[in-house]
Amino acid sequence: MKIVSPLCATAVLGAVSLLAEPALTIYNQNFAVVRDTIHLDLKVGENTVSYDGATMHLEPDSIVLRDPTGARQLQILEQNFRADPVSQGLLLNYFEGKTIDFENDTTANGQAKREIIRGRIIRSGYVPHLTAYQQFGGQYADSQMAYASPEGGGGQPIIEVDGKLMFRLPGQPLFPALPNDSILKPTLTWAIASDKAGPVEAELGYITQGMNWHADYNLVAAENSDALDLVGWVTIDNESGKSFERAKIKLMAGEVNKVQAPREGLMRRAMGAAMAPGAPAVNEKAFDEYHLYTLERPATLLDRETKLVEFARGENIASKVLYIYDGLAGDERFYAWNDEGLRGNREYGTQSTRKILVMREFSNAASNHLGLPLPAGRMRFYRRDADGQLEFTGENNIDHTPKDEWVRISTGSAFDLVGERTRTDFHQSNNDHWIDESFQIKLRNHKKTPVEIRVVEHLYRWNNWIISAKSDDFLKKDSRTIEFPVTVAPDKEKTVTYSVHYSW
Repeated sequence: MKIVSPLCATAVLGAVSLLAEPALTIYNQNFAVVRDTIHLDLKVGENTVSYDGATMHLEPDSIVLRDPTGARQLQILEQNFRADPVSQGLLLNYFEGKTIDFENDTTANGQAKREIIRGRIIRSGYVPHLTAYQQFGGQYADSQMAYASPEGGGGQPIIEVDGKLMFRLPGQPLFPALPNDSILKPTLTWAIASDKAGPVEAELGYITQGMNWHADYNLVAAENSDALDLVGWVTIDNESGKSFERAKIKLMAGEVNKVQAPREGLMRRAMGAAMAPGAPAVNEKAFDEYHLYTLERPATLLDRETKLVEFARGENIASKVLYIYDGLAGDERFYAWNDEGLRGNREYGTQSTRKILVMREFSNAASNHLGLPLPAGRMRFYRRDADGQLEFTGENNIDHTPKDEWVRISTGSAFDLVGERTRTDFHQSNNDHWIDESFQIKLRNHKKTPVEIRVVEHLYRWNNWIISAKSDDFLKKDSRTIEFPVTVAPDKEKTVTYSVHYSW
């Protein structure tokens, strides 16, 4: 049990203690909802209570304090929040413009010597914890790191010693005694009105920054098989400035709308030690328009700790390797120009890439030994070699994927497959409003086995078109895209040709 000392005040003091295990719902958008049960012993009327069990990055205006039984009416009349506890950087900031002692240990003639240096603090270089948190890309940055680094906003400290300026501390600072109002932890101070006297087990809830989670997936294929074994992990990152003992943890997956304050930074993503395999440690259910993953047992989440928990496992997942040749992918203008610009540019479409993409595809269905809503995250693919060793074969990110949907991601470019796209003819009549364009796509397979390559062609000149000639059958994927499924024999070259007629 943790006791938080009440403030001295003219009102009756309220003692606060944590009772039940805390509960966390962590969103993969860099924030969390924290719920604690605290014991309050209040009088009728106004009470002054101090609570130092909150995180350093809480949003003060999100706090909800209530009696969950409804028997007691609690009202926060006034709230103050002090987020920066005492630290060396903060004390340097307190004493800016003043002269203090610095202790410096030196060695002379083999003898250790301790000397006291008097220095005036011209600039502390101190950066408040929240500011440092943003400036360091969302990583936890304590005051010591912030003021000691030139990148810490305020920059390096400046100390005047014997009339000269130093851009470092001349030694370990020796500060006078702490002021009476100094805090050692982030502290909330409330003026609480209660309609009844006596103890109450109050529920405290608030939103905090500094907590995040993300999913990672490892997929392993055997040497001569495309069947996959999958293990999914959730990585929980606590940069909130507070540790949570035996917390009930839920993870919310989905894009929950939340107003982003300009001060918010990006969260660091870090990897930690893995748990041993066993029974699923996470339960999943649909919640409103999102999905909620609940850890089966309470977990201790220390401040500045990264914790991994296995949440998904599947074996013998049927998958397929796809080879995709999109020759136009080498011309970035395709994504920037409008229809009129593309239609009038004769040179557009003459650039091409030689790379043929490798893609993995599998169904996220129970019939395929999966069927769990997969949160957005990174998928890593491995293949087991003949000697049993795992070799990394590529990775990419997936978006939130419901069950019974398909996963298709690119893992790299094929080494032994080459594509070559060439425009062979172009005719245009602006008076009669038409364009004729012809292409030749060569595909070379240097493997010892036949492969199917899907040739993707974008009909970018205009939305009214017909294929006037073709060497192979194609599939119409949408109003502006066609795809030629082509099989290329081992150590052979296959040529695909087609002509398209545009009119407007």
